[in-house]
Amino acid sequence: MTLTPLAIAALALANERPMHPYEMYQLLLERREDRMIKVRPGSLYHTVERLHAAKFLEVTGTAREGNRPERTTYAMTDAGREALSARIRELLSQPVREYPHFPVALDEAHNLPVDEAAADLTTYADALDEEILEISAVLDAVRARDLPEAYWIGGAYLLHITIAQRDWIRTLITRIETKDLTWQPPQA
Repeated sequence: MTLTPLAIAALALANERPMHPYEMYQLLLERREDRMIKVRPGSLYHTVERLHAAKFLEVTGTAREGNRPERTTYAMTDAGREALSARIRELLSQPVREYPHFPVALDEAHNLPVDEAAADLTTYADALDEEILEISAVLDAVRARDLPEAYWIGGAYLLHITIAQRDWIRTLITRIETKDLTWQPPQA
């Protein structure tokens, strides 16, 4: 079983302590890990079930509070610990080819009138400015809690990547506006 980013996150949480999927979901949101992985309750429950079926997680108990549904608590197994470690090592040592949408849009932007492309890129860069502020605020809050850097290094990486992307786009906009970049008008 190949561990998806959500499976890695679930196993890592279970490695901290036994917990039920709803608690995992709440922690992922609280820690703002939804900025790096797609987190949906249904997907998380399904992922936990798959990890349990693969013997990476084991049931440690089931509890019910009031009128709430039963909550099954899962703990990490030795096999889960080994799988988590192996997948993290794999991802740290080998780049993964991802297929983001933005580079496709960049490659095809020449199909737009130059002023529309520049305006859209400006809107995109402005949105990145907002993301940078949000990520910075989260990191500032984490630093204020004296959480060791090893726990939030992914957020620092995301901040630096977002800043680099924003800066590259702003440079591209300048190149378009100064006509340093030749723009082909769309064909009629």
